[in-house]
Amino acid sequence: MRVGVPYSFSFLKNFHPSVVKQELKYQETENILGYAMTTLSKSDCIHRIAHWIENGSQGKYFVCANPHSIEVAKTDHEFDRAIKNADLIVPDGIGLIVASKILGGAIHERVTGSDIFEGVNSELNKTKGHSVFFLGSTQDNLEKMRHKMESDFPNIRVVGTFSPPFKEEFSYEENLMMIETINRAKPDVVWVGMTAPKQEKWVYENREKLDVKLLGPIGAVFDFYTGNVKRPPEFFQKWGLEWLPRFLREPRRLWKRNLISNPKFILRAIRYRFTHRSETLKTR
Repeated sequence: MRVGVPYSFSFLKNFHPSVVKQELKYQETENILGYAMTTLSKSDCIHRIAHWIENGSQGKYFVCANPHSIEVAKTDHEFDRAIKNADLIVPDGIGLIVASKILGGAIHERVTGSDIFEGVNSELNKTKGHSVFFLGSTQDNLEKMRHKMESDFPNIRVVGTFSPPFKEEFSYEENLMMIETINRAKPDVVWVGMTAPKQEKWVYENREKLDVKLLGPIGAVFDFYTGNVKRPPEFFQKWGLEWLPRFLREPRRLWKRNLISNPKFILRAIRYRFTHRSETLKTR
């Protein structure tokens, strides 16, 4: 069953603003195995996020979800909370498009971290005065990002970078140093390039301690942007096969994601469809 958007919201005129906000959110998301996945287009997602920044929102964040992350979140409760509490969950993964079709939904295109990074920076670059901070990756790659940003988005100031230790969990002192460094720099946006689920959990745990408008956990985009890792050609991206060249390049790292998590996710979607026949797609 397709999630329809009414032609008029006039019936909401007597509602409290918070009720209107929830009703609008209902129209823009659908339930994918317990997660309120946005049905907005790539362009609309970019404009929504840019709007948060332009209008001075505080501590907003999005999550780029894929079948593997949703499967991991089944047993990682902190990761589950980080996804569910995001201000926007975007379908980064062809498996989510397939699941939406299985469940009778309205999601029709992927929205990747690269799409958001490039799109939001392009919007911010239209006017002067915006600033960003890069958290993650190596110091060498962060310097490459700084220089490339100066060339690609000259109206955006890179006010700081920080390469955290490559470890499973940060100590209290390490975490405090990151928070203080970011807050001293006073960026509008913090782009976070750690691995999932570490980056999403870090954003969720620290968003209220940071004086920023947007936190964007985008993982491998840091390496894609500088060319350290090549994104597959446009053909693979367009047809939802971006995972294939990456899997062939790094089978030992990605075998579990592609050969176990993705099939399990699709099977769960099929099972949900047949055990919840009478339910329509609802938001959380």
